[in-house]
Amino acid sequence: MTQPYPYPGPPRYGPYQIVPPRYRRLRTPAIVAIALMGLTAVLTALQSVLMWRSYDEVKNFIFLNLTEEEFDTSVRTIAGGGWVVQILGYLMFGTCIAYLLWLWYARENTDFLNSAFAPRPPANPLPPGKGLHRHNAGWLIGAWFCPVLQFWYPLQLVEDVVVASEPLEQPGAARSQRIRALLYAWWASWCGYWVIVMTGLLAALVATIVFFVKLVQSTDDADQSVSFYGLQDVMVQVALWVDIGFTVAALLMVVATAASALLMLQIGQWQQQRATPPPFVPIQDYRPPSFPSYRPLS
Repeated sequence: MTQPYPYPGPPRYGPYQIVPPRYRRLRTPAIVAIALMGLTAVLTALQSVLMWRSYDEVKNFIFLNLTEEEFDTSVRTIAGGGWVVQILGYLMFGTCIAYLLWLWYARENTDFLNSAFAPRPPANPLPPGKGLHRHNAGWLIGAWFCPVLQFWYPLQLVEDVVVASEPLEQPGAARSQRIRALLYAWWASWCGYWVIVMTGLLAALVATIVFFVKLVQSTDDADQSVSFYGLQDVMVQVALWVDIGFTVAALLMVVATAASALLMLQIGQWQQQRATPPPFVPIQDYRPPSFPSYRPLS
Protein backbone atom coordinates (compact mmCIF):
# COMPACT_ATOMS: atom_id res chain seq x y z
CA MET A 1 0.00 0.00 0.00
CA THR A 2 1.48 3.32 -1.02
CA GLN A 3 1.81 6.38 1.24
CA PRO A 4 -0.86 9.01 0.43
CA TYR A 5 0.29 12.43 -0.67
CA PRO A 6 0.73 14.80 1.02
CA TYR A 7 2.15 13.00 4.06
CA PRO A 8 -0.38 13.37 6.89
CA GLY A 9 2.31 13.61 9.59
CA PRO A 10 2.96 11.50 12.70
CA PRO A 11 0.21 9.04 13.66
CA ARG A 12 -2.57 10.15 15.95
CA TYR A 13 -4.22 8.14 18.68
CA GLY A 14 -7.52 9.76 19.55
CA PRO A 15 -6.98 13.45 20.33
CA TYR A 16 -3.24 12.93 20.90
CA GLN A 17 -0.47 13.08 18.36
CA ILE A 18 2.72 11.08 18.70
CA VAL A 19 5.70 13.46 18.54
CA PRO A 20 8.82 11.56 17.50
CA PRO A 21 11.98 12.17 19.55
CA ARG A 22 14.72 14.24 18.00
CA TYR A 23 18.46 13.87 17.77
CA ARG A 24 21.09 16.55 18.37
CA ARG A 25 24.78 16.22 17.76
CA LEU A 26 26.72 16.48 21.03
CA ARG A 27 30.01 17.70 19.62
CA THR A 28 29.53 21.46 20.17
CA PRO A 29 27.87 21.21 23.64
CA ALA A 30 30.56 18.75 24.72
CA ILE A 31 33.42 20.99 23.57
CA VAL A 32 31.96 24.01 25.37
CA ALA A 33 31.35 22.07 28.58
CA ILE A 34 34.82 20.44 28.53
CA ALA A 35 36.52 23.81 27.90
CA LEU A 36 34.73 25.39 30.87
CA MET A 37 35.52 22.39 33.04
CA GLY A 38 39.19 22.64 32.10
CA LEU A 39 39.33 26.36 32.93
CA THR A 40 37.65 25.65 36.26
CA ALA A 41 40.21 22.97 37.11
CA VAL A 42 43.12 25.26 36.18
CA LEU A 43 41.76 28.14 38.26
CA THR A 44 41.14 25.80 41.20
CA ALA A 45 44.80 24.75 41.08
CA LEU A 46 45.83 28.42 40.89
CA GLN A 47 43.73 29.20 43.97
CA SER A 48 45.53 26.41 45.84
CA VAL A 49 48.91 27.91 44.92
CA LEU A 50 47.83 31.37 46.11
CA MET A 51 46.65 29.93 49.42
CA TRP A 52 50.06 28.35 50.04
CA ARG A 53 51.83 31.61 49.11
CA SER A 54 49.80 33.50 51.70
CA TYR A 55 50.33 30.91 54.45
CA ASP A 56 53.21 32.86 56.08
CA GLU A 57 51.13 36.02 56.13
CA VAL A 58 48.28 34.09 57.74
CA LYS A 59 50.61 32.84 60.50
CA ASN A 60 51.97 36.32 61.18
CA PHE A 61 48.42 37.64 61.26
CA ILE A 62 47.34 34.98 63.78
CA PHE A 63 50.34 35.56 66.09
CA LEU A 64 49.95 39.34 65.71
CA ASN A 65 53.65 39.70 64.77
CA LEU A 66 52.97 42.64 62.50
CA THR A 67 53.43 46.35 62.48
CA GLU A 68 50.62 48.56 61.21
CA GLU A 69 52.11 48.70 57.72
CA GLU A 70 52.81 44.96 57.69
CA PHE A 71 49.27 44.33 58.88
CA ASP A 72 47.83 46.24 55.91
CA THR A 73 50.17 44.41 53.53
CA SER A 74 49.24 41.05 55.04
CA VAL A 75 45.53 41.73 54.70
CA ARG A 76 45.98 42.67 51.04
CA THR A 77 48.07 39.55 50.42
CA ILE A 78 45.54 37.24 52.11
CA ALA A 79 42.67 38.85 50.25
CA GLY A 80 44.65 39.06 47.02
CA GLY A 81 43.16 35.81 45.82
CA GLY A 82 39.67 37.22 46.00
CA TRP A 83 39.55 37.85 42.26
CA VAL A 84 40.36 34.19 41.67
CA VAL A 85 37.46 33.14 43.89
CA GLN A 86 35.07 35.44 42.02
CA ILE A 87 36.12 34.19 38.58
CA LEU A 88 35.99 30.62 39.88
CA GLY A 89 32.41 31.17 40.99
CA TYR A 90 31.41 32.49 37.55
CA LEU A 91 33.14 29.57 35.86
CA MET A 92 31.40 27.08 38.15
CA PHE A 93 28.04 28.59 37.23
CA GLY A 94 28.78 28.54 33.51
CA THR A 95 30.14 25.00 33.67
CA CYS A 96 27.02 23.83 35.49
CA ILE A 97 24.75 25.25 32.76
CA ALA A 98 26.87 23.85 29.92
CA TYR A 99 27.10 20.37 31.46
CA LEU A 100 23.39 20.14 32.26
CA LEU A 101 22.57 21.24 28.69
CA TRP A 102 24.83 18.51 27.32
CA LEU A 103 23.30 15.93 29.66
CA TRP A 104 19.78 16.95 28.62
CA TYR A 105 20.62 16.58 24.93
CA ALA A 106 22.34 13.24 25.54
CA ARG A 107 19.27 11.89 27.31
CA GLU A 108 16.94 13.07 24.53
CA ASN A 109 19.21 11.40 22.00
CA THR A 110 18.87 8.07 23.78
CA ASP A 111 15.07 8.28 23.35
CA PHE A 112 15.60 8.73 19.62
CA LEU A 113 18.29 6.08 19.20
CA ASN A 114 16.26 3.41 20.99
CA SER A 115 13.03 4.08 19.10
CA ALA A 116 11.74 2.93 15.74
CA PHE A 117 12.69 6.36 14.28
CA ALA A 118 16.44 5.69 14.58
CA PRO A 119 18.49 4.92 11.45
CA ARG A 120 19.71 1.82 13.29
CA PRO A 121 16.78 0.83 15.50
CA PRO A 122 17.36 -1.85 18.14
CA ALA A 123 15.79 -5.26 17.89
CA ASN A 124 12.99 -4.20 20.29
CA PRO A 125 12.36 -0.45 19.88
CA LEU A 126 10.90 1.28 22.93
CA PRO A 127 8.53 4.24 23.21
CA PRO A 128 10.37 7.47 24.14
CA GLY A 129 11.57 7.35 27.75
CA LYS A 130 10.11 3.92 28.51
CA GLY A 131 12.49 1.42 30.07
CA LEU A 132 15.63 3.48 29.40
CA HIS A 133 16.04 5.55 32.55
CA ARG A 134 15.37 5.04 36.23
CA HIS A 135 14.36 8.66 36.86
CA ASN A 136 12.25 11.26 35.09
CA ALA A 137 13.86 13.98 32.99
CA GLY A 138 13.16 16.59 35.69
CA TRP A 139 15.77 14.96 37.92
CA LEU A 140 18.47 15.99 35.44
CA ILE A 141 18.42 19.37 37.17
CA GLY A 142 16.82 18.69 40.54
CA ALA A 143 19.06 15.77 41.46
CA TRP A 144 22.13 18.00 41.78
CA PHE A 145 20.50 20.28 44.36
CA CYS A 146 18.30 17.89 46.36
CA PRO A 147 19.89 17.12 49.75
CA VAL A 148 21.05 13.53 50.32
CA LEU A 149 19.78 12.41 46.90
CA GLN A 150 22.51 14.47 45.25
CA PHE A 151 25.07 11.85 46.30
CA TRP A 152 23.75 9.09 44.01
CA TYR A 153 20.90 10.28 41.77
CA PRO A 154 23.19 12.19 39.33
CA LEU A 155 25.40 9.11 39.06
CA GLN A 156 22.40 6.98 38.14
CA LEU A 157 21.23 9.54 35.58
CA VAL A 158 24.57 9.59 33.78
CA GLU A 159 24.93 5.82 34.06
CA ASP A 160 21.54 5.33 32.37
CA VAL A 161 22.59 7.63 29.51
CA VAL A 162 25.81 5.63 29.08
CA VAL A 163 23.98 2.30 28.97
CA ALA A 164 21.32 3.60 26.55
CA SER A 165 24.03 4.96 24.21
CA GLU A 166 26.18 1.87 23.78
CA PRO A 167 26.64 0.59 20.22
CA LEU A 168 24.30 -2.12 19.03
CA GLU A 169 27.28 -4.01 17.60
CA GLN A 170 29.01 -4.06 21.03
CA PRO A 171 26.49 -5.20 23.64
CA GLY A 172 27.82 -4.69 27.14
CA ALA A 173 30.33 -1.99 26.13
CA ALA A 174 28.78 0.46 28.61
CA ARG A 175 29.57 -1.96 31.44
CA SER A 176 33.18 -2.54 30.47
CA GLN A 177 35.95 -1.93 33.00
CA ARG A 178 37.13 1.20 31.20
CA ILE A 179 33.72 2.87 31.17
CA ARG A 180 32.96 1.90 34.77
CA ALA A 181 36.37 3.22 35.86
CA LEU A 182 35.71 6.57 34.15
CA LEU A 183 32.20 6.77 35.57
CA TYR A 184 33.10 6.01 39.17
CA ALA A 185 36.36 7.98 39.10
CA TRP A 186 34.42 11.04 37.95
CA TRP A 187 31.73 10.70 40.57
CA ALA A 188 34.01 9.81 43.52
CA SER A 189 36.38 12.70 42.79
CA TRP A 190 33.51 15.13 42.22
CA CYS A 191 31.83 14.25 45.52
CA GLY A 192 35.18 14.26 47.31
CA TYR A 193 35.94 17.74 46.00
CA TRP A 194 32.73 19.24 47.35
CA VAL A 195 32.95 17.44 50.69
CA ILE A 196 36.48 18.74 51.28
CA VAL A 197 35.69 22.28 50.12
CA MET A 198 32.52 22.64 52.18
CA THR A 199 34.15 21.10 55.28
CA GLY A 200 37.19 23.35 54.92
CA LEU A 201 35.10 26.50 54.48
CA LEU A 202 32.97 25.64 57.49
CA ALA A 203 36.01 24.92 59.65
CA ALA A 204 37.73 28.15 58.57
CA LEU A 205 34.59 30.19 59.23
CA VAL A 206 34.03 28.77 62.70
CA ALA A 207 37.72 29.10 63.62
CA THR A 208 37.82 32.73 62.44
CA ILE A 209 34.75 33.68 64.46
CA VAL A 210 36.15 32.01 67.58
CA PHE A 211 39.52 33.70 67.00
CA PHE A 212 38.09 37.22 66.90
CA VAL A 213 35.81 36.58 69.88
CA LYS A 214 38.79 35.38 71.93
CA LEU A 215 40.85 38.33 70.70
CA VAL A 216 38.26 40.82 71.97
CA GLN A 217 37.96 38.98 75.28
CA SER A 218 41.74 38.90 75.77
CA THR A 219 42.00 42.67 75.32
CA ASP A 220 39.26 43.27 77.91
CA ASP A 221 40.34 40.66 80.47
CA ALA A 222 43.94 39.77 81.25
CA ASP A 223 42.91 36.28 82.39
CA GLN A 224 41.77 35.49 78.86
CA SER A 225 45.20 36.13 77.34
CA VAL A 226 46.51 32.65 78.23
CA SER A 227 43.64 30.87 76.50
CA PHE A 228 44.00 33.20 73.51
CA TYR A 229 47.66 32.28 73.10
CA GLY A 230 46.71 28.61 73.02
CA LEU A 231 44.06 29.37 70.41
CA GLN A 232 46.72 30.88 68.15
CA ASP A 233 48.44 27.52 67.80
CA VAL A 234 45.12 25.89 66.99
CA MET A 235 44.38 28.53 64.34
CA VAL A 236 47.73 27.93 62.66
CA GLN A 237 46.94 24.20 62.50
CA VAL A 238 43.50 24.96 61.07
CA ALA A 239 45.04 27.20 58.38
CA LEU A 240 47.54 24.47 57.50
CA TRP A 241 44.88 21.78 57.19
CA VAL A 242 42.65 24.06 55.14
CA ASP A 243 45.50 24.60 52.66
CA ILE A 244 46.24 20.86 52.52
CA GLY A 245 42.55 20.05 52.09
CA PHE A 246 42.10 22.56 49.29
CA THR A 247 45.17 21.17 47.51
CA VAL A 248 43.68 17.66 47.65
CA ALA A 249 40.37 19.10 46.43
CA ALA A 250 42.14 20.75 43.47
CA LEU A 251 43.69 17.39 42.51
CA LEU A 252 40.27 15.75 42.75
CA MET A 253 38.84 18.45 40.50
CA VAL A 254 41.49 17.68 37.88
CA VAL A 255 40.67 13.95 38.06
CA ALA A 256 36.93 14.63 37.80
CA THR A 257 37.47 16.91 34.80
CA ALA A 258 39.60 14.38 32.92
CA ALA A 259 37.28 11.44 33.64
CA SER A 260 34.15 13.39 32.77
CA ALA A 261 35.65 14.72 29.53
CA LEU A 262 36.62 11.23 28.35
CA LEU A 263 33.19 9.90 29.27
CA MET A 264 31.40 12.71 27.42
CA LEU A 265 33.47 12.18 24.29
CA GLN A 266 32.79 8.44 24.39
CA ILE A 267 29.04 8.95 24.73
CA GLY A 268 29.05 11.42 21.84
CA GLN A 269 31.00 9.00 19.66
CA TRP A 270 28.61 6.15 20.42
CA GLN A 271 25.52 8.22 19.76
CA GLN A 272 26.88 9.62 16.51
CA GLN A 273 27.76 6.10 15.39
CA ARG A 274 24.21 4.91 16.05
CA ALA A 275 22.68 7.98 14.40
CA THR A 276 24.59 7.39 11.17
CA PRO A 277 22.53 5.40 8.65
CA PRO A 278 24.04 2.08 7.64
CA PRO A 279 25.96 2.11 4.36
CA PHE A 280 23.89 1.50 1.25
CA VAL A 281 24.65 -1.82 -0.37
CA PRO A 282 23.49 -1.84 -3.99
CA ILE A 283 21.65 -4.90 -5.19
CA GLN A 284 23.57 -6.89 -7.72
CA ASP A 285 22.35 -6.56 -11.29
CA TYR A 286 19.87 -9.28 -11.96
CA ARG A 287 20.96 -11.71 -14.62
CA PRO A 288 18.51 -14.41 -15.69
CA PRO A 289 19.90 -17.91 -15.76
CA SER A 290 21.23 -19.03 -19.09
CA PHE A 291 19.21 -21.60 -21.02
CA PRO A 292 20.42 -23.79 -23.88
CA SER A 293 19.72 -22.28 -27.24
CA TYR A 294 16.61 -23.49 -28.97
CA ARG A 295 17.14 -25.91 -31.79
CA PRO A 296 14.24 -26.96 -33.98
CA LEU A 297 13.59 -30.63 -34.22
CA SER A 298 14.80 -32.10 -37.45
